[in-house]
Amino acid sequence: MHDAPHLDEIASLPSDRESSIDPMRIVHNQPARSGDGNRVGRHIPRTSVNAMNAIHTRPLGCDDWSIVETLFGSRGACGGCWCMWWRVPMGGRIWEAAKGEPNREAFRKLVNAGAASGVLAFVDGEAAGWCAIGPRAEFPRVDRSKSLVRQSSADTWSLNCLYVPPRWRGVGVARALLAAAVELARQRGATEVEAYPQSFAPGERQAGAFVWTGVPSLYEPLGFRRQGESGRGRALFLLKLG
Repeated sequence: MHDAPHLDEIASLPSDRESSIDPMRIVHNQPARSGDGNRVGRHIPRTSVNAMNAIHTRPLGCDDWSIVETLFGSRGACGGCWCMWWRVPMGGRIWEAAKGEPNREAFRKLVNAGAASGVLAFVDGEAAGWCAIGPRAEFPRVDRSKSLVRQSSADTWSLNCLYVPPRWRGVGVARALLAAAVELARQRGATEVEAYPQSFAPGERQAGAFVWTGVPSLYEPLGFRRQGESGRGRALFLLKLG
């Protein structure tokens, strides 16, 4: 599991309340200039996104490592993960040994080689979020969770990680990332997309570090449907692409 979060990370997930973004101002797959970092710090108020500054999204490119590194910061998004949680086959001692610099170097190599896929979000040229998505076979740790195991094919894609810095939470970045990620999977030949959102009891609050796969209310408007029984915890949601 990821490390316990610092107090400044504790907040409701952005999707739990209405976004202030005008949906007509979400622009997918547009080129974006790199910004000056995410400028995340304690007690920095969330930024307001309005009609003057749209959320732009585009697929990750092999020359985007510097953007990813700045966006993730010194903690590798959370606890030294560097978006490697689902890529490292096992947890326990293997995962503990991989956290931090080993994960950073492993993900850097994947990005530079064009072997990692996902979507970046930008607001006014500043990196504002990341979503990991790719063929399910690239994420062997999915099969380590009994609740996520199912019959899949080479055309099954896995949408498994969202990272939005505190500065950009609550303004629609996560929703823009998910929509763009589904479109990316469709364009690259996926026939279905899995996701693994975390469900909570009504009124329950959790640290952002524990909802890095999102919540059902983010996925359901896109057509994702829960597989299996409802309940608290991480579950498999599936979207069939026509």
